[in-house]
Amino acid sequence: MTATPDRDVLEKRAAALTLPTRLFIDGEFVDAASGAAFDCVSPRNGTVIAEVAEGDATDIDRAVAAARAAFEDGRWARRSPRERRVVLQRLARLVEEHAEELALIEAIDMGKPFTDALAVDLRVTVQTLDFYAEAIDKTYDEVAPTAEDVLATITREPLGVVAAVVPWNFPLMMAIWKVAPALAVGNSVVVKPAEQSPLTALRLAELAAEAGLPAGVLNVVPGLGPTAGRAVGVHMDIDAVAFTGSGPVGRRFLQYAAESNIKQVSLELGGKSPQIVLPDAPDLDRVAEAIATGIFFNQGEVCTGGSRMLVHRSIKDELLEKVLEASRRKRVGDPLEPGVDIGALVESEHMNRVLGYIDIGREEGARTVLGGGRVLTESGGYFVEPTVFDQVDPHMRIAQEEIFGPVLSVIEFDSVDEAVRIANGTPYGLAAALWTTDLSTAHRVSRRLRAGTVWVNCYDDSDITVPFGGYGQSGFGRDKSLHALDKYAHLKSTWIKL
Repeated sequence: MTATPDRDVLEKRAAALTLPTRLFIDGEFVDAASGAAFDCVSPRNGTVIAEVAEGDATDIDRAVAAARAAFEDGRWARRSPRERRVVLQRLARLVEEHAEELALIEAIDMGKPFTDALAVDLRVTVQTLDFYAEAIDKTYDEVAPTAEDVLATITREPLGVVAAVVPWNFPLMMAIWKVAPALAVGNSVVVKPAEQSPLTALRLAELAAEAGLPAGVLNVVPGLGPTAGRAVGVHMDIDAVAFTGSGPVGRRFLQYAAESNIKQVSLELGGKSPQIVLPDAPDLDRVAEAIATGIFFNQGEVCTGGSRMLVHRSIKDELLEKVLEASRRKRVGDPLEPGVDIGALVESEHMNRVLGYIDIGREEGARTVLGGGRVLTESGGYFVEPTVFDQVDPHMRIAQEEIFGPVLSVIEFDSVDEAVRIANGTPYGLAAALWTTDLSTAHRVSRRLRAGTVWVNCYDDSDITVPFGGYGQSGFGRDKSLHALDKYAHLKSTWIKL
């Protein structure tokens, strides 16, 4: 295993990067039709690192036309499963080969620590590409049980043109969670990356072309939500939209679908995930580290972030002290600095939103026991220190609303029933965790938690083989696993009278 480069080395590599800044449509980089561009600002120091072409409705039209043409002539959809598998495998190897470059782009573009981007984002991206590449020629259709004078087949067929509207917190990984299964089924794809972090999606398109993906099959159009995003939502020739982001924007995509061609929409809209700690929890030091990591990883900009610590009153004081100790060990700093655990929030607007929630928590009567402010202001970057609130009432806004930052709310309970009631007492249902040594309790409580993922005696453990998605206002549809293929396919029944 090679050592992590020091900050000076990474600074030099970042300065030498040739950043992709133009739209990628029909196999080549092009300017926006309007000629407009927007500043891509690095959250680590507030400086402009690139001017990125700003796509609008005209550019979405161009990308969709290219994707539709590619789909209709079958240059990808009608290639043999083996041929498509080989292309996606080549793309996986290219991403693996360029992992340090892509991780560095993520660090300067989005603000996450370079070490996390390399160890988590790029590792999962490669695993996802490999998984869906292998699935292409190992996923079988069905023959229905019928009378002997009938042959009935059930076949999975691509939808056509799929749009992936992806968030800024895991720009490359979230894009691949949608792009890989959509391509595996045989669709053409238009990606609209978040304007805060568009660079790795553009680089991905370039690598896909190098891997042999035909022109028009993968298009990337950066742009703003009200223009490019809306154009995706109302487009009459897009067959499906896969969206990850905020609840208000997710609702807009449902409205757009109703206003246009009733396109399929899948939504992953965040969460307010609880970690429930029962009195018999194993190893409180391990629990405390998992709680601190569960909320402070990726600056708390994680949809599954364990933002609520639900702890039995009998062990609350002991566990809280251990959580505070673990949290104090989390180092805030420049994303290019080795050993940094918490980088910069993605943009000044989001930083101010997080700080606003911290103010709300104090106004509501919660007690700040750690952090609570902006730090490293001299850098010009958007850094917020790890923050822990004690004495939080479950109905406070900081315990109900997604903050999407490094803010933990500590809530006490007296019984398992009360813990489940509090855990399920938000509009969200993306993830939850339970800490107990009692196997029966683990089974019973896990079944009662209204969440798409429940972890027992761990947090945020997973791999590509299991689905990811939520209940309630966390959205619907699943990323990851073979189940994700269903989002991007029609099921066709063919009934043949023999």
